[in-house]
Amino acid sequence: MADATAIAAAKEQNEASSAAWTQALMLPCRLTVDLPLPGFKVADVLRLQKNTIINSRWRLGADAPLLVNGRLIASGEFEAVADHLAIRVTELA
Repeated sequence: MADATAIAAAKEQNEASSAAWTQALMLPCRLTVDLPLPGFKVADVLRLQKNTIINSRWRLGADAPLLVNGRLIASGEFEAVADHLAIRVTELA
């Protein structure tokens, strides 16, 4: 009988936890890919225009950090998918 009570209590706690997560799942967040550009200056920012190409010196296949709300969550590599630039998650932080 004690096992049945413990199982029922665990199930109730799990359901309460799931309900709390359901609400949190809809919260907005900002996902950013951080691409360091050593040597990039304010003058470079001021020269940016539509169709400007920036030489990143980032090696192909090198992992770039993925951040959610400023916190590192994963690393990934850039990839072309049709006519879009995508990032493939390669490692979770």
